[in-house]
Amino acid sequence: MKKEILVVDDNLPILKQIAAYLAGKYEFSLARSGESALAFCETDKPDLILLDVEMPEMDGFETIGRLKKNKAVANVPVLFLSAYVDAQTEIRALESGARDFITKPVDASILLHRIALHLQLSEYEYDLEKTRKELENNIVISFADLVESKDSNTGGHVLRTSRYLDMIGKAMLARDLFPDDLNPHNLELMVKASPFHDIGKIGISDVILLKPGPLNEEEYQEIKRHTVVGASFLEKIYARLPEQEYLEYAKLMAIGHHERWDGKGYPYGLAGEDIPFCSRLLAVANVYDACLTSRIYRPALTHHEAHQVVLDGRGNAFDPRVVDAYLTVSDLFGAFNIVQTSLPVSAKRRFS
Repeated sequence: MKKEILVVDDNLPILKQIAAYLAGKYEFSLARSGESALAFCETDKPDLILLDVEMPEMDGFETIGRLKKNKAVANVPVLFLSAYVDAQTEIRALESGARDFITKPVDASILLHRIALHLQLSEYEYDLEKTRKELENNIVISFADLVESKDSNTGGHVLRTSRYLDMIGKAMLARDLFPDDLNPHNLELMVKASPFHDIGKIGISDVILLKPGPLNEEEYQEIKRHTVVGASFLEKIYARLPEQEYLEYAKLMAIGHHERWDGKGYPYGLAGEDIPFCSRLLAVANVYDACLTSRIYRPALTHHEAHQVVLDGRGNAFDPRVVDAYLTVSDLFGAFNIVQTSLPVSAKRRFS
């Protein structure tokens, strides 16, 4: 498939000239103003943008500034076009986020060479970012496995919980619920962060975690420490890696996933909207899956029994609006659970 180039210039003869250079080599669209370019990028994503600097009403610098605010095209390479080249303008162009600067009148061979070069660099950056994300996801899964090695009765719990959280979050997005707290980007970060919510169990004694009978008060207080232990651990990692946004959500989920809407949870007894939104979202997914998991002290519940636990928790354990969102996808939870329980162990790990 041919790459698509968006050419933005108020000068019609120049647009026609560049179109002739691109014809047969690339798909292309033409815009005669910054406003037209912005409108085009609301519905389409070009692979590269050629942008004139000197345009009336909205010049190239204002246009690129607004393009960079659109996450869909923020990383699309922009090459500035200008008949007036001086060091100050070129520096400003690069500081604004442009990848290159091409002088007008445009030479065909130079233009095509620069376009090919920056398209190759863009593909390389995309592949590099994809590899980075795969490595990060593998690290998350490794941490999840490390947590579960502490508790042999919760195999797959943290990864299944992330799937349930994703389902609820997407139901909220579809209905425009919690617009101040939820968008596609931070939902992705929450899903990525959720497998860390029980990481604090690493700091809890195996004797207590694997105790076959009821816990005494001292043991229960020790179990509750996994929230603060996990949050402290993740806070230290986040301080070293502040560019990893998902770690901020991981810390909030670790500390808050056992808080309750009515204020009777732990570790701090937070209530209502004082509980971080991501923790309120995780709480429903976490409890649902915990109900389906066999524990030393009880057998696994069915989907319908777990579903009733969530319903009974509406307004006391859980944020009512999160439960309402869960209800819109609860059938998917049941179907997902059926698939999970019917898979062999090796396949469950791949599916989780």
